[in-house]
Amino acid sequence: MAKSLYIVGIEPRSGKSVISLGVMEMLSRRIRNVGYFRPVIPSDRLPDNNIKLIRARYSSDLAYEEMYGITNEAAQKMSTRGQSAPLFNKILLQYKALESKCKFVLCEGTDFTGVSSAFEFDFNADVANNLGSPVLVLVNGRGRSPGAIDEAVTVARKSFENKGCTILATIVNRVDPDMCSKVERHFKKEMPETGPVWVLPEEPVLRKPTINDIAQAIDAHILHAQADDMTREVSGFKVAAMHLPHFLERIQEGDLIITPGDRSDMILGSLTATLSGTYPVLAGLLLTGGLKPDPRIMLLLDGFKKQLSLPVICSSKDTYTTAMEAGKVRSTLSADNHRKIAVALGLFEAHVDSEALASRIDVIRSKKVTPLMFEYELIERARADRRHIVLPEGEDDRILRASEILRRRNVVDITLLGRMDKIRYKINALGLDLEGVGIIDPLKSERLGDYAKALYEMRRHKGLSAAMALDTVTDVSYFGTIMVAMGDACGMVSGAVHPTGETIRPALQIIKTKPGVSVVSSVFFMCLADRVLVYGDCAVNPDPNAEQLADIAISSAKTARTYGIDPRIAMCSYSTAESGHGKDVDKVREATLIVKRRHPELKVEGPIQYDAAIDAGVARTKLPKSEVAGKATVFIFPDLNTGNNLYKAVQRSANAVAVGPVLQGLNKPVNDLSRGCTIPDIVNTVAITAIQAQTDN
Repeated sequence: MAKSLYIVGIEPRSGKSVISLGVMEMLSRRIRNVGYFRPVIPSDRLPDNNIKLIRARYSSDLAYEEMYGITNEAAQKMSTRGQSAPLFNKILLQYKALESKCKFVLCEGTDFTGVSSAFEFDFNADVANNLGSPVLVLVNGRGRSPGAIDEAVTVARKSFENKGCTILATIVNRVDPDMCSKVERHFKKEMPETGPVWVLPEEPVLRKPTINDIAQAIDAHILHAQADDMTREVSGFKVAAMHLPHFLERIQEGDLIITPGDRSDMILGSLTATLSGTYPVLAGLLLTGGLKPDPRIMLLLDGFKKQLSLPVICSSKDTYTTAMEAGKVRSTLSADNHRKIAVALGLFEAHVDSEALASRIDVIRSKKVTPLMFEYELIERARADRRHIVLPEGEDDRILRASEILRRRNVVDITLLGRMDKIRYKINALGLDLEGVGIIDPLKSERLGDYAKALYEMRRHKGLSAAMALDTVTDVSYFGTIMVAMGDACGMVSGAVHPTGETIRPALQIIKTKPGVSVVSSVFFMCLADRVLVYGDCAVNPDPNAEQLADIAISSAKTARTYGIDPRIAMCSYSTAESGHGKDVDKVREATLIVKRRHPELKVEGPIQYDAAIDAGVARTKLPKSEVAGKATVFIFPDLNTGNNLYKAVQRSANAVAVGPVLQGLNKPVNDLSRGCTIPDIVNTVAITAIQAQTDN
């Protein structure tokens, strides 16, 4: 079994970071404790961007210094002195120290930005051989015809074979999208003996630098920007040096406007163009000369913060120098740019056969489930059988950004609810691509009358009139819920803006609970370092009775099984077995008996204290013959106060990832978000909802 893989190109700008990210994603959901190593990094003065990305995304416990061998400057000095043996030895020692802590190591070769590409090729081949790593060869297909690509692949493979390298596979990146299918067919027909060839098309989003890339590269400071503005892509540059009318004639979508900081007319013109809706959406403003706008212009900028997404950065250099430096900036994949990461992963997953790649590496899937593995399994399962999810809070920025990630990775089909003009304005202002995502304004929907009639029939016995039903359905929460009830969507996710009650109440009235379930409840998936646990109920029921507590346990066991967790249920209390009595512990004891009576096949223990449920040592003392004690995976708490406080304590003290709350017990899936939810929270919850919809059907 290979213990490492070396990704290497033969020329600059082949998109190596995209491939490294895709391979790391594939490895991380199969192997626990994957390391990442760069033999040479550009400099020790600035952190290497790719190491930063991998450490942040994959929550690596490895120190930054453990993840590279040597700097480019030090490597070149040793090479010019003829000290190649000490150079390789230093890299090997660093690698072996890392390898001793990891089950698998992904290595990424040099960037081909040094003085000699021939030297870098030989260097990478020698490093791969010294580390004992098979190589994943990367060929840059940009600007090449199919014939030239075939020749480049042949040359690259022969070159590495002649150096004694073991070739795992080849990826041709950045191919003209119009030629991609032709190139793919060629390599499927003429499969090289040294493994498969996968072809990735050029993706414009990945080619474009962001405002943040430019600001960091030219040392510009932020004058005016919201948190997400800095991740906007720059499609082109315009130096504003003419009169405003002529300037407006020349601006294009995604332009970064470069102008001196005292050109108030150009600043105001750019702001007005962005707000107007009749001109292309600009990427931002780059002010030069170290000149800040007039205080009255700054006051205007401050007033636009809540409605205008136009970042403004400032350089101390003159306009010519600034424009020249900005034009040379290359795009990077950064850990905080969720959009580009989603695009890169979607591109890799769509064009590289991950299972075939995994079998070539001969990896072994870990039996333990890490948080990362769990989250990736959610995405993979949701993608395997796509469902249609409605998001009632379509005017919220986080919902829109999460929707783009979900669309880019082909996880689900999405419908956004809200005012059409406002949603489209925000999509343009945020620079998002939501093509293919449905948008419905409930007030203007063709289905409004049908939904109102259906709601009236459902609730007329409760005194709801036809007029009240029509008014009620215009509310996005009710509209989304009845979409699910009528089969026009498979599930709903809400709560980023609305309180929990406004999500659950329509679901209880319209979708209702499953037969035999007395109560809607919730669970959190608690992702610890080496396992995932299920906690219920931590969000919905303040003080369930014994029958309801049993329902929560049964529903939670089913939820656990749905997501690949073998349910071993701990009915938690302040005492274990027969050691305590009282109203609270008796409720747990009775609930445990109900679970055993209704579902004798379930492994359940209760009442049991948390330490006896999770710690094998304590379990041997308190319940030595239990099938659950010390091995519990599903923890049921006696009331909301206990559950909510405990999940938050574990989340903070154990640095666990808490995914949820996930609602259970409804006839069709509806899930609630926290109003403080992050974009990854929304993505995970939508994936969970899609999987629930798959299971319900």
